[in-house]
Amino acid sequence: MPSAEHAERTEPTEPTATDHGSDAAAAGGAALTVLALDIGGTKITAARVRIAPDRSRAEVLEEATVPTPAREGARAVLEAALDAASHVTGDPSGSGSRAGGASRTGVASRAGVADDRLSAVGISTAGVVDVARGEITHATSSLPGWPGTRVAAAFTERFALPARALNDVHAHGLGEALFGTGRDASSLLLVAVGTGIGGAQVVDGRPVVGVRGAAGHVGHVTVPEAASVPCTCGRVGHLEGLASGPGILDLARRLGADAAQCADGPALAAAARAADGPAREAYRLAGLATGRVIGSLLNVLDAETVALAGGVVGASKVWDDALRQGVAREAMDVVAATPVVRARAGSRAALLGAAAWAIS
Repeated sequence: MPSAEHAERTEPTEPTATDHGSDAAAAGGAALTVLALDIGGTKITAARVRIAPDRSRAEVLEEATVPTPAREGARAVLEAALDAASHVTGDPSGSGSRAGGASRTGVASRAGVADDRLSAVGISTAGVVDVARGEITHATSSLPGWPGTRVAAAFTERFALPARALNDVHAHGLGEALFGTGRDASSLLLVAVGTGIGGAQVVDGRPVVGVRGAAGHVGHVTVPEAASVPCTCGRVGHLEGLASGPGILDLARRLGADAAQCADGPALAAAARAADGPAREAYRLAGLATGRVIGSLLNVLDAETVALAGGVVGASKVWDDALRQGVAREAMDVVAATPVVRARAGSRAALLGAAAWAIS
């Protein structure tokens, strides 16, 4: 199991999503320091995040990343996350010596000055999350045994701080809404297209999680282009089976792309850029289907803006063009002009969203 000694610990050198660290204390009062986690199927990142109480500014101060020991089971994954968190707090024992204890939560050293004591813990995690209990209720096979894990309680026990957990795409959406393309918008729809397809709606700075924490499963909406295509959830005809990264590779194979073109996503994207053929057609169909779903969702949600994230976004101009055609095909006139743009909050969006969720 990965331990703190094997964590990759870094002081961020690239700009954070807001790049306003010196302004964080000035905006909305004294800035708080929050412990934020992003727990995924392949890696776990822990970070100290400085955030304004009104969530207008945030920056990652320090982070550590370890591989996710998914094959070792849920307990190993949780311990790896706790160890990574202890690493960035400078408290390997997990005794909370830098945390200051729950009794000191949210207390600034003096007006307008950032407080380096940890105020809370925010956790972005794969799986469906019961946000009231901080517990995983459902998860894919990428994290065996993860359902039933009381994630928030484990961090409260280790660090003596209040902890809140949120699904990773919901956290990504919150980070994007507060610190990215949705910064000046009242509502945002995030659509993330990568290994899977997920989504999140954020309204007035709050993610819409649903009664069961399952809101935003954009990839599990039916679309005509996916008819008869198996989905990862076991159903047939859902967008994810056709238009996720693996889905596009499978589609290209069905259309006759050769093995070299289908070696991986970058190889297929290169083939699509090079010439007409199965690779280009696969991206076109996937983009069109994704756009049709987004257009249909705009008819229901009327979001002020749509942000696109994930590894498929930008991989092919054919995909980009087809997506916009799909949106235009389905969106009613009243919502047809809704901006559909690339996400801007960057790779730390989920961490920043988790930090914001911790102090919500």
